[in-house]
Amino acid sequence: MLVDSRMILRKAETAGVLERLCQALELTAAQYETAKSRYEAVGKWLADSESPLLRELSIYLQGSTALGTTVKPIEQNEHDVDLVAHLPILGGLPPAGVKRAIGDRLRANARYAPLLLEMPRCWRLSYANEFHLDITPSIPNPACANGGELVPDKALKQWKESNPKGYNRLFERRAALQPRMRFVKSETAQDRARADSIEPYPLALGFKGILRRTVQVAKRHRDVYFVEMDRSFAPISVIITTLAARSYEYCVGQFVYDNELDVVRDIIRHMPAFIEMRTIAGETLWFIWNETTEGENFAEKWNSDPNRAEAFFAWHERVTADLDRLVDIEGLDRLNKSLSESFGRAVVAKAFDSLTEEVTSARRESRLSVMPGVGLVVGGMTAGAPGIAVPQNTFFGGR
Repeated sequence: MLVDSRMILRKAETAGVLERLCQALELTAAQYETAKSRYEAVGKWLADSESPLLRELSIYLQGSTALGTTVKPIEQNEHDVDLVAHLPILGGLPPAGVKRAIGDRLRANARYAPLLLEMPRCWRLSYANEFHLDITPSIPNPACANGGELVPDKALKQWKESNPKGYNRLFERRAALQPRMRFVKSETAQDRARADSIEPYPLALGFKGILRRTVQVAKRHRDVYFVEMDRSFAPISVIITTLAARSYEYCVGQFVYDNELDVVRDIIRHMPAFIEMRTIAGETLWFIWNETTEGENFAEKWNSDPNRAEAFFAWHERVTADLDRLVDIEGLDRLNKSLSESFGRAVVAKAFDSLTEEVTSARRESRLSVMPGVGLVVGGMTAGAPGIAVPQNTFFGGR
């Protein structure tokens, strides 16, 4: 298949920036280890309680931290770290009583008491300018064949179906799928020769997991899109994650791609296909099911407030258009401007700074080369084929 090599270069360039953008949004390795040590300490403190209710309690990650799709909130320094405090006890335990027992135990610790905040469904330990740990109680759901759990509803009056571990396993299975990528040849020898005039970025960087990066890209775009609106209408992260995961499985099974950017665009484009809509007694109802347990509808709030559904589709139209527009942008300055409008100036600046630093290091160590039909790469090798070394005086128009 013959494809314009300049288009390939632009898409690869954009994918490289998006990869760095996602890296800037997630927990650093140090932050993750700090959060891990703290939630393990919390779990031990709860389990060491003399209360028979808490004695067998275990604590584990759920949500974006567990999935590897964290996105730093806008205008905040703190990441959300969501935890489940699971009590392997069957029976008619009231959610309010279970939650109260966990809160009382946390208050009994001099370290945790000043950090403790009560939320509608959970307890929050807030570490200022770092992250906050949200601890949600759960018990086994004997009616779920997939090992599901029950968590409190907002009013703490009843238990609701959930399955955090099953959800994580399904996401991991889908994330492990690999899209089919065709080998792309550039159109002409002239196209290949043009590659050494493209602005120097390490285009073979690649995504570290296309599904995870797509979720992060979509969540960040959502945060920026709703920053000047009523943020309560922004689609919740589990809706974006669920639809992206189902769309990814569909796309990798149906299509063949030239590059990773097109995979991301297709995943987001097909997300609405996995929303179920029913009309009952003249009323439109929406369903985005948790496939790992019966009865959990992530779009439940859409059915009590149709504005939420409208907000989702308006945002989806914008994110699809914004990503499509990137394909035709030429020049790093224009790419920077467009990405900044969609994802925020500060984080995009970090992404470009990171890429520039990578290129500078590669140039200094003579690790930057041009691959025909691919572009500038670090290391000079792609699939065993040698690249053409880039002289040091070709960067940014001269020495």
